[in-house]
Amino acid sequence: MLPSFLARDRTVAGPRFNRWLVPPAALAVHLCIGQVYATSVYKTALVAHFDSSLTTIGLVFSLAIVMLGLAAGFGGTWVDRNGPRAAMFVSACFWVTGFLVAALGIALGWLWLVFVGYGFIGGIGLGIGYISPVSTLIKWFPDRPGLATGMAIMGFGGGALVASPLSGRLMSLYDSAYDSTDATSLADGRAVALLFVTLAAGYAVFMLFGAFTVRVPADDWSPAGWDPSTVRAKKLVTTAQVSAGNAIRTPQFWLLWVVLFCNVTAGIGILEQASPMIQDFFREGETSTVSAAAAGGFVGLLSIANMAGRFVWSSTSDVVGRKPIYLIYLGLGLALYVLLSTVGSTSTALFVLLAAVIISFYGGGFATIPAYLRDLFGTFQVGAIHGRLLTAWSAAGVAGPFIVNRFLDAQGEPGSLTADAYRPALLTMVGVLAVGLVANLLVRPVAERFHEPRSDDDSPTGKLNERSAA
Repeated sequence: MLPSFLARDRTVAGPRFNRWLVPPAALAVHLCIGQVYATSVYKTALVAHFDSSLTTIGLVFSLAIVMLGLAAGFGGTWVDRNGPRAAMFVSACFWVTGFLVAALGIALGWLWLVFVGYGFIGGIGLGIGYISPVSTLIKWFPDRPGLATGMAIMGFGGGALVASPLSGRLMSLYDSAYDSTDATSLADGRAVALLFVTLAAGYAVFMLFGAFTVRVPADDWSPAGWDPSTVRAKKLVTTAQVSAGNAIRTPQFWLLWVVLFCNVTAGIGILEQASPMIQDFFREGETSTVSAAAAGGFVGLLSIANMAGRFVWSSTSDVVGRKPIYLIYLGLGLALYVLLSTVGSTSTALFVLLAAVIISFYGGGFATIPAYLRDLFGTFQVGAIHGRLLTAWSAAGVAGPFIVNRFLDAQGEPGSLTADAYRPALLTMVGVLAVGLVANLLVRPVAERFHEPRSDDDSPTGKLNERSAA
């Protein structure tokens, strides 16, 4: 049983509530959990502290992403049933506790406790927090679902832009020997532990702000001047409703699972190796013409592209449609990967441009998928359906780095390779995107046999048969 202050009926907005207050509440949560993309700041310090390897420490991040997908998949129905305030509150509890447990593990020198804290407990907070605002935003913005989800989910992509420099500054404060401007400088374990405690305190404040600011619309609410009948005129956009249980029985769900898996796998192909990759592409003998500082700037630029793509491309999908925008993500992305592997080493500017656009598609794919699900399955349990679909992210988080690392391991050590060594991995990603492109082309409207019975008022926002919510 949830406390009364977290009950869904306590979060129903009044008639004068401004729906534009909901995206900042969602953004507050996503900016915090987006810290997971900033693990590279202290990753090497943890390797030294635990006398471990980059691969082993990297598994902490991988476990967090796997738990994200599993928590979203299994907790999606609970999130939809109990509302965004309860979900954001629970997410904050898990995310903050994960940092504190990991900090204790670092202080005691117990690596397994870091896995339990940041990877397992924190990963559950990631999954619940990621999907917590999705269905609510779609219900507040039925006229612009891509814009709404893009505004919130761009925070996850931009979380590292806040966390990375902040973490560097804090570790410099806690360890006078650490230099955040020197790529070879390492913070000691105590500094990383104190960093985790500080982040836990700050994230608790922001995530609870989001939880107690968010509201859900009344059942009969709709935006002023919006005509629900216009939805019927758009191809692939349904006014029917499909439960989460029925959604996973449709071919459309699994086609979108493949689409998201392929888009994420290909994007991680660049993100996971971004810094050594740009240095290897422009190597002359033993020396790269791209400095470590410039490579770090490239990683930051990709974070901006990731964040911007989530907002710009998902907003564009409101105009051009969800299926066409994924044709761009996958089809044009496929062509850009070919160019990156063949002519990317001819110009640093060209390499950066190609990589940035590819990563913007990666981010856009994340932000657009909730609206795509809403188009096909309605709003009834779209949060739960989205959670189940995010298991594709968990799978891609393992498959993407595995594919790239297997090819690179056969060539040598990243940071001492050449552009030719990356070509097999990049061309493999071309094939991955081609599979996703075909899956997207096969998407059709959901068959009526999967639809929920309509309520008496026959409206898309009407109350639906509760038996399928179980």
